[in-house]
Amino acid sequence: MHRSLTQFAVLGTLLGVACVQSADSAAADRGSRAMEYVRQVVEFGPRPSGSEANKRQQQFILEKLRALDCEVIEDDFVASTPIGELEMKNIIAKFSGKTDRVSVVSGHYDTLARPEMPNFVGANDAGSSTGLLLALAEDLSGEELRDSVWIVFFDGEESTVAWQGDDHTYGSRRLAEQWAAGPEKQRIRALINVDMIGDADLRLVYEGNSTPWLRDLVWDVATELGYSAHFPFGEGGYIEDDHVPFLERGFSAVDLIDFQYGMMNRHWHTEQDTLDKLSPQSLGVVLHVVRRTLEELEKRP
Repeated sequence: MHRSLTQFAVLGTLLGVACVQSADSAAADRGSRAMEYVRQVVEFGPRPSGSEANKRQQQFILEKLRALDCEVIEDDFVASTPIGELEMKNIIAKFSGKTDRVSVVSGHYDTLARPEMPNFVGANDAGSSTGLLLALAEDLSGEELRDSVWIVFFDGEESTVAWQGDDHTYGSRRLAEQWAAGPEKQRIRALINVDMIGDADLRLVYEGNSTPWLRDLVWDVATELGYSAHFPFGEGGYIEDDHVPFLERGFSAVDLIDFQYGMMNRHWHTEQDTLDKLSPQSLGVVLHVVRRTLEELEKRP
């Protein structure tokens, strides 16, 4: 996933230590449910697309969503990959609002599979996005929304052999193509994609491919909430992720991702991607920012 990262100038501005500690303390409580969901999906073990563990995880996600006040859609498809055809499933939870407008929050739930890493459980990649989306769905259930919110769990983000050509982002490319050709193109105001957002040392990339107005809205919200240490302005690069297929088809989209997972990103795509590297505080920070950003999007004409 996210195969390229080009660092550019660090321009981040930090708030006072006391303010940051106060905001982060509240975030830990907010993120506890998300962290529990991460723990539960990690217990399934490695969860690459098409695997039995992935299918068990799908049923787990569906069970949690069906208990909520939302429409649940299973988007089943067969992807042609370098290792053959694989059954995949995007899962969409639709929370209805009063207007025809839609905000999308997305993330992937499949994990990387490589022969040299038989025990890769992907706590951060993609357990953290799965846990956060489930916690967000719980928050939205029963809420009176102005705009509809769709929560999307993508399958097939990871490559099966190598991140090149079309061997990646199978689920997001499928939905981006479908939605660009349908009524969703006019309805969807913004897509916020989350990925690798559980790192205990959370510091998100100010991602260069993302739609500028939407990326800056998220970063402004984070600053107002006291999380500027985790959302530094100008500290970023260009990431290939599930938001790119939507950008390519004219949707406004932003990627929320921490691509410094351990020193020199050493835990990424290794068997060191385990629960002990994550914190409920980080999940709570991102959950809080996403919720508030959805509220700000509702206020826009």
